[in-house]
Amino acid sequence: MNSSLQDIIKKIVASDKIIIHRHANPDPDALGSQSGLAESIKFSFPDKKVKIVGSPVGDLTWINQPEEVADDFYQDALVIVTDTADTPRVSDQRFNTGNYLIKIDHHPNDDAYGDMYYVDTTASSCSEIIVDLVNASNGQLKLNTEAARVLYAGIIGDTGRFLYSDTSQHTFEVAAQLVGHGFSHSDVSQNLNEISLNQAKLQSVVYDKLIFDGNGAAHIVITRQMLADLNVKDDQVNSVVSTPGRLREVLLWSLFVEKEDGTYRVHFRSKGPVINEIAKAHHGGGHPLASGANAADTKEIDQIIAELISAGKAYQDSTN
Repeated sequence: MNSSLQDIIKKIVASDKIIIHRHANPDPDALGSQSGLAESIKFSFPDKKVKIVGSPVGDLTWINQPEEVADDFYQDALVIVTDTADTPRVSDQRFNTGNYLIKIDHHPNDDAYGDMYYVDTTASSCSEIIVDLVNASNGQLKLNTEAARVLYAGIIGDTGRFLYSDTSQHTFEVAAQLVGHGFSHSDVSQNLNEISLNQAKLQSVVYDKLIFDGNGAAHIVITRQMLADLNVKDDQVNSVVSTPGRLREVLLWSLFVEKEDGTYRVHFRSKGPVINEIAKAHHGGGHPLASGANAADTKEIDQIIAELISAGKAYQDSTN
């Protein structure tokens, strides 16, 4: 059963040591919710020891960077995992070694892990939930400028700067509350908007080599050689995931990014057809319109493409 925000607040207030995790290959919402919660706790309770951990953050260091945490720090610690639907995706598997574990998330709760969890799939982002947590605390948790900045980054990252359909009136109200803390929201937007020249060249390759499969479905396979030729690092590929969606002819799409071991990271996006069930069938998951998965080889890629085409056709048949 979903716990209440008040239950989580009580655990935070009662804990002297708190370690906050998020998912691997972090996006702005993973980092924003993680560091926004950490900053709020540290600002509100200066005597508490609060750490954030996880894998490298690529070109998102302007949001936060992980800290070194010794194994023994987990003893008697409260561990909170933000923006992470299932345990295999948690960055740093020591999340399981603390005294108490809380999950805070906005993805479908297919993996209800933790001693306590709070999941709100109607929220635009996990960062939005963290603001709700602060607001529900009756002043026990507070926001400072830094917490507001990174939480705002998380919200506009997961809403595509308020483009996506899960952006609600409440999302705008929360964003306005955060902007009221005095950071430069234009700087945050600019940081999210900027890409390197090599990333821009990769976007050009995506447009040039995108394959249209019928019924509004499209895909591209990005190989190790393509990344090497353009001098683009793995953690910089996220900048092109939304690129096909700018095309009027594209309804749903997938990017297959070859990893060093020869398998593929799969990025799914959609303007209407539900695609997270496809992701779940291929060792992944996520939101109905934005998900990730994995493909072992080109045979599995072909299978995913067929499923994508089928989903597009079913959606068009149902809306015509």
